[in-house]
Amino acid sequence: MKHLNTNGRRLLLMLMLCLPLFSHTVTTSQAQCGIHNTAFKSGEYLSYDLYFNWKFVWVKVGTASMSTVQSTHKGVPAFRSSLITRGNDKLDNMFIMRDTLLCYTTTDITPLYYRKGAREGKRYYVDELWYSYPKGNSHLKMHRIDADGKHHWKQAEYKDCIYDMMSIFLRARNFDTSKLRKGENIPMPISDARHLSNSWLKYGGKTTLKMKNSNAKFRCLIFSFIEREDGKNHELIRFFVTDDKNHLPVRLDMFLSFGSAKAYLTGMKGLRNELTSKEK
Repeated sequence: MKHLNTNGRRLLLMLMLCLPLFSHTVTTSQAQCGIHNTAFKSGEYLSYDLYFNWKFVWVKVGTASMSTVQSTHKGVPAFRSSLITRGNDKLDNMFIMRDTLLCYTTTDITPLYYRKGAREGKRYYVDELWYSYPKGNSHLKMHRIDADGKHHWKQAEYKDCIYDMMSIFLRARNFDTSKLRKGENIPMPISDARHLSNSWLKYGGKTTLKMKNSNAKFRCLIFSFIEREDGKNHELIRFFVTDDKNHLPVRLDMFLSFGSAKAYLTGMKGLRNELTSKEK
């Protein structure tokens, strides 16, 4: 994977969250890839400021926002989640980022459909995934529009559950962390319209985190998103989620080929649970 494309995926994974192939009913086989949702509800909205370490100074380089609403997909109750990232002029000098992601999942977070429209650097491309679950397997129909306008279609089927950048984010927020041990790995296979990534989460324990430009402190759980590429393990993102039922990402540290970046939560509304991790 080229550096430019890798950087785009890392920046999107930080916020770090099936039209023709999806059947009109949710089957038992689909439920195998789901998880009971206790972390969020319809109407949740999160906003972030993005910072980049420029010559040992942290500079604001953009914003991101994520929203989730109750919807339907092919007549089935579903969550519709979207993520929008926008770099400012400072980031444009290094890496242009104008990305919009969309996903539909069942109410138990089984993936149904995913779309990413991305301008990363000088490229604009579109990725789409449609999920179906024949005989308990995960079947993906993949569509990609390259920067040159060419359309690429292919299909793949796996025995294991497969996710995308958005649905894996929603799923991870619902993990029962009381059962995790520090250093434990959680497999998280993620696909785009080209290939499947060998990736996982590593649990890093607990900490108390002070937010940037405020006195707010949160008790947090630490996770690292790791991808294996070219025979080596690469930590792409280290993120801090609130140690309460929301599992709200409040800070993300990103390790890019051209430097380090951070995302800080700046706003939230429509939370499902009380924010008990915030220290007074």
